[in-house]
Amino acid sequence: MECGLSPIIGFRFSLYPMADNFVEVIKGALSETDTSNVWMHTDDVSTVIRGKQIHVFNVAKAIALSAAKTGKHLALSGTFSAGCPGDTTGDVYLDKSDEIANRDATKQYVSSQFALYPMNNPMYMDIIYKEVDRAKQQGVFNDSMHYASGIHGDIHEVFAFYEEAFSNARSDDHKHLVMTVSMSINSPSHGGR
Repeated sequence: MECGLSPIIGFRFSLYPMADNFVEVIKGALSETDTSNVWMHTDDVSTVIRGKQIHVFNVAKAIALSAAKTGKHLALSGTFSAGCPGDTTGDVYLDKSDEIANRDATKQYVSSQFALYPMNNPMYMDIIYKEVDRAKQQGVFNDSMHYASGIHGDIHEVFAFYEEAFSNARSDDHKHLVMTVSMSINSPSHGGR
């Protein structure tokens, strides 16, 4: 399959509720989210969702928000990927319309970190700096750090930034992109945000 800017993308993630009923929180978030627009598989370590970019980001946000609504402190760690050679499982989901399935607008503070890896692009640092500058302009930038950049704010603004960064970091000449994301939600260190 030829990799272009519109093929399947994926997100492999693990959700870590800091609670005795962690299984209930994880399974509840997965079952309460409408995943009909993505291919999904869960094993004993992580979950992967695959499909159109608009749906992958919508489902990822919905799962995080559903888990967050339990009030439990939780962490989410995952990797978005696009343009990976041979990445075709779940192609049937590319025929879905762009109508998103999950529309919960509940406000939720998120503290997170991300790293962009534009594969085979010699101008990768320019791309990364451009997205960090855009985060500052949008008011979601939190901090510079080794190997990542801090992003925080309402979950809807944070995911919107991540989806835009993912789109902006790809080009026709450099289609393979990886973006890692780590999130902390409902942490006592957030001071009640």
